[in-house]
Amino acid sequence: MAEQQLKQRPVYRNIHISQIVGYRLPPAGMVSILHRVSGALMFLLMPFIIWMFDTSLTSEISYGTFTSLFNAGLGPLPGWMFKLVVLALIWGFVHHFIAGVRHLWMDATHAVGKSFGQQSAVVTLGLGVLLTLLLGAKLFF
Repeated sequence: MAEQQLKQRPVYRNIHISQIVGYRLPPAGMVSILHRVSGALMFLLMPFIIWMFDTSLTSEISYGTFTSLFNAGLGPLPGWMFKLVVLALIWGFVHHFIAGVRHLWMDATHAVGKSFGQQSAVVTLGLGVLLTLLLGAKLFF
């Protein structure tokens, strides 16, 4: 009789790749994955970042080339496409910075509770989008 009253314990299994689309991550999980994505984005676009930095500071002529890239484009690629790449870089930097500060704060203060993790993740996501929109507005307008 005692065996019948025991609850069945839940079984946790790894999810299959086909289940990823329907899997709902908590905000802290989204921040963690996006932190890695933003770091990889900045790393992969590092040659473009260095080129932009170099052409914007070398001379007045190269600065004119740099600004015409965003207005007229380059070859078959329109200027708005380069603006989107720079907008993605802005988001990557802003999100990576804010998520990094969040991790440093949690490490320094030992604030690793579930409620603080969820609240700080929501703040991180919100601030990242807000600052990206503010900085991106300068880029497009």
